[in-house]
Amino acid sequence: MSDLSNVARPYAQAIFEIANGAGDLAGWSDQLELLAAVASDDSMAAFLKHPAVTNAQQTDVILQVCGDKLTSDGANLVKLLVENDRVAALPDIAENYASRRAEAESVIEADMITATPMEEAQQKQFSAALQKRLGRTVKLTYSVDPDLIGGAVIRAGDWVVDGSVKAQLEQLVGALAA
Repeated sequence: MSDLSNVARPYAQAIFEIANGAGDLAGWSDQLELLAAVASDDSMAAFLKHPAVTNAQQTDVILQVCGDKLTSDGANLVKLLVENDRVAALPDIAENYASRRAEAESVIEADMITATPMEEAQQKQFSAALQKRLGRTVKLTYSVDPDLIGGAVIRAGDWVVDGSVKAQLEQLVGALAA
């Protein structure tokens, strides 16, 4: 997270409470992801920082870019962030909100990198095993990295399992060099 993470935390908490109370965690995720993308755009950031641009102009441009993808509450959030000069915190707000949502829904995102492609049945087996091991619903993303030589690397939050041949070779080289 960036330096704005401390600024983002209370906004994300408030949005999460509103979304959770309304049963609209997914809807707010979509809005925050869109707003974070808008705020992260280099040309938009330059426009928002220009001293001649008023708060009303900033709000209008953001709302026009987002179109009808924002609810009235989403539009009010934009107005609040512009008034408090916090638009730059939107990516951190979205990230913090996503973490809160994942925790509330007992979901964890995991990445599995293998040396060779896996069949869909094997992917499902690994996903089920991870869900059992972590006690949470796992959204597993698969990718292939031939540099691993063989085996796999699995990352889920702070938990990492590196069962790749490449890692084993590096450990062996380290042991021999000692």
